[in-house]
Amino acid sequence: MAGLVPGFVTMAVALTLAQQLEQTISFGIFLLGAALALLSAVAWRRERDRRMAVVAVGYLMFSIYGFVVFLEYYLFPYLPVQTVELLEHSAAALILVGLLAFFIALTRD
Repeated sequence: MAGLVPGFVTMAVALTLAQQLEQTISFGIFLLGAALALLSAVAWRRERDRRMAVVAVGYLMFSIYGFVVFLEYYLFPYLPVQTVELLEHSAAALILVGLLAFFIALTRD
């Protein structure tokens, strides 16, 4: 069992099963989106195809969204609930931008 370190702030957040599921899936979205964005950026760097750059940005948007949702419950002690909820729900716009980026990449010649 870990002991407390002086000067180190510890925080325990009790989450319901649904909240744990949301956090786990959001962290997965973050990791997968970041990995795919990195691979797409490497492919863009090698091929210099603008579509790969757009796809990399799309994956990055998904990754940022996953990270924001993952951090939601950890931000509650530091920010008002309304601010955290507004941040989480407005981050859904990143999904919209990511989907639009994929559409642009598919339709460009």
